[in-house]
This record gives sequence, C-alpha cells and structure tokens, in this order.
Amino acid sequence: MTASDTQKSLLQRIFSKRMLLCIFLGFSSGLPFYFLFNLVSAWLKDEGINISTIGAFSLLTLPYAWKFVWAPALDLFFVKKIGRRRTWMFLTQTVLLICLALMGLCSPKIDFHLYLIMILYFMVAFFSATQDVAIDAFRREILDDEELGLGNSIFVNAYRFAGLVPGTLSLYMSDRMPWSITIILTAMFMFVGLGTTFMIREAECQVSTRTLKESVVEPLKEFIGRKGVWSFLSMLLFIFLYKFGDNMATALATPFYMDMGYTKSVIGTVNKGVGFWALLAGSIIGGIIMLKIGINKALWLFGLAQIVTILGFVFITHVWQNQGEFVDILASADGFINGIAGNIGITWFRSDLASGFEFPNTLLLSLVISGENLGAGLGTACFVAYMCRETKGKYIATQLALLTALSALPRTLCTSRAGYIINSVGYENFFIICYALAIPGMLMLIYIAPYGDESGKKAAESVSG
Repeated sequence: MTASDTQKSLLQRIFSKRMLLCIFLGFSSGLPFYFLFNLVSAWLKDEGINISTIGAFSLLTLPYAWKFVWAPALDLFFVKKIGRRRTWMFLTQTVLLICLALMGLCSPKIDFHLYLIMILYFMVAFFSATQDVAIDAFRREILDDEELGLGNSIFVNAYRFAGLVPGTLSLYMSDRMPWSITIILTAMFMFVGLGTTFMIREAECQVSTRTLKESVVEPLKEFIGRKGVWSFLSMLLFIFLYKFGDNMATALATPFYMDMGYTKSVIGTVNKGVGFWALLAGSIIGGIIMLKIGINKALWLFGLAQIVTILGFVFITHVWQNQGEFVDILASADGFINGIAGNIGITWFRSDLASGFEFPNTLLLSLVISGENLGAGLGTACFVAYMCRETKGKYIATQLALLTALSALPRTLCTSRAGYIINSVGYENFFIICYALAIPGMLMLIYIAPYGDESGKKAAESVSG
C-alpha cells in the first residue's frame, strides 16, 4: 500500500465531521469569553464606569487560569448514559445561558446591581472555563495527531468567530436598542453549543476508580517524568510568556477605541468585522502551513508576526494624540508626490491626503486592527497546536487544562492592571511596554523549539505511538 493510499487528502481532513464539530464547539467556547472581555467592557464604559474599574473586573476571570484544579473532577464524575464529556458540556452550557441572560436585567449605574453583575461575571467565567476543559478534552480525543494543527486552527477560528456576536452584532444593536435587550439576545446564541452537544455521541466510557488525588498527581508525574523537571518548568514559563505582550495590548481594546472617539457601531464593524477576516486568514493559513513546516518553525515565524503588529497600536495612538503633526507629514507627502508627478508630466493626478484626513479615521483603525489580528491568528494557531502536542493519553483532560489555563493567566493579570498602567503612563507608552513584554517569549524559543529542529514532531509521534 502506497503512502497516498494510507494518508487522508487535505480536503478530506478539512471537510471531515471532526472539523465540523471543532467549528460549533469552538463557537460555544468563544461566546462567553468574548461576552466578558468585549461586550461587558463596552457596556461598563458606556455606562460611565472608569477604565481602572473595568480592568479590575478581569480578576473575576481567574477561573480561566485555575481550571486545571477542578479538571480531574470532569474525568471522575459524570452521567454514564450521557457520556464523560457531554455531561459537563450540557451542564455548563445551560448555566451559561441563564447567567448571561440574567446579566441583562442589571444596571451598572446602581451599586447593588453592579455587585450582582460581578457575581454573574464570575459565574460565567467559572462555567465557561469548565466548559473549555470538557470541550478541549473531547476535541483532543477525536483528532488524530496529524490533524492537531488544522483542527485546532479551525477551532480557534470558530472561537474567534464567536466574538463577532458580542463584539460586532451586539455593539451594533447597543447603538439602537437598550443594553438589557442586547445582552439577553446575545445570551441566546449559547443554544448553538447546546444543540451541538445534544447531537454528538461519544464512545461508551468506563467509570473511573481513581481518586481525585491520583487524578491530579499522576498527570503531573507523567508530565515531569516524560519531559524532565527543567523542561517541564521551561515549558510552563514559555506558555506564560509567549502571548503576554499581545494579550496586554488587546486587554482593554474596546474602551481604548471608545476613548479615541469611535462609535460602538464602528468598533463592532472594524474590530470584530474587518479584523476577524484578517484573523481568519491568519489562523487558517497558519494551520495549513503547519502541516508543511511543523510546529517548531511556525512558533518562530508566526510569533515574530504577532509581536511586530503590536507596533500598529503605538502608531495609531501617536496619530490620535498628535493629529496636527500627522497632518503636516501628510501635507509634506502630498508635496513630494505632486512634485514628482509634475516633473514627469502627469498633470491629471494630484495627491490630497492631508485635507482628506480626519480623526477618528476608520481606514486607519481598520489597517491597525487587521494587522494585529493577522499576527494574533498566526500566533494562536501554532500556540494551541503546541500545547496539544505536549499532552498524552488518559491524562489529556488534566494536562491540557493545565496548559490552557496557564496561557489564560497573562490575559487576566494584564487586563486587571492595564487600566492603572494606562492612567499612569498614557496609551502610547502603554503599547510600547506591551511590545517589550512580547520579546522574552520569543527568546525562549531558542530552547523550547529550535527553529530547524523537528524533534518535537518526532517526539509527539513516539508519545502517541
């Protein structure tokens, strides 16, 4: 039998049932996350809550970072007739639907309601993180090793696509209807996840006899035994640092755009509309490229693109705060271009960039956000594939939960302090700091994933075998 007879074609991989499940489950995972980080921040900003308080709200999302603590419980306790993963997916998706809808009945301007919003915010974070544990484990179990790059790329795209609902549609609706109706309608999209969970089937599972202690200790022992203490700790540090700068730069993006004078409709259209397609391109292209070059090289190339695009935020902030200076630069460019055109006899063309520029400028925002999302899409695709590659066997749920939780910790810490940093140093210096904080994660690739070394791919194959 030839290799072509034993290998699935690229098209078969892309359009398989497993990839379709990655789409719908990715949407279900992403919706509550973007609800918290995009819609709630815009809601609070629109209701007059200061940016430091908005940033501090992110401390309530710590369940995303600590979900590995209760991840073993998802392996131990479940309804056998429903299935190990489906039990928790049903439970979490139902609670999320209720909590999201209840948030729409509150008003941030009322102190008591603000406390209720905080409680619901925490509950959404907790059950969303728990849903992620179940879905991540289910996804890892249905994907073959060679499908991890593409499958996780599609999952990440669907996760991000879910952001179009609270980040685009809901913001657009909030300019035209009360926030209460907007939030309740947004919550209804959780039925996508519930419907998918109802329709899927999983293999019959045996009831585990392991204790919670064994479920926690054994996965960590396997991890450390397989990689060694130094490699294990280095991997954890790398996961913490790789997207640190990018996470910090986008931590309070929506309030930042609102401060620059953009309307919620424009923010929704550009930030999650135009930007999403750049993100989609980056993630899908990244997943396909990983099939060719492997995860190690992708971590280098895509990580570099990810940190360079942070400079776009520095640029747009400088333009916003120095509009007269930027118009002068455009006027000089007009003179230079028109001078060249005149010298070569082109009389029908005249550059007039300066007089046509005004801020807030939608085109400028579109370019900056598209660049950042392209870099983020590439970086996230290889990053998720790397974490999945490091998990093994029956400990997948706990190990993957540990890694994904650790990767979420920087966003929580960044967002909680970002408001205070912005108030202290201003937006432009804040984004410069974000760029600097993205460099250590890239430097760690020298040890974690040497550019020309494909041993990581071989190791993954040997582990799965």
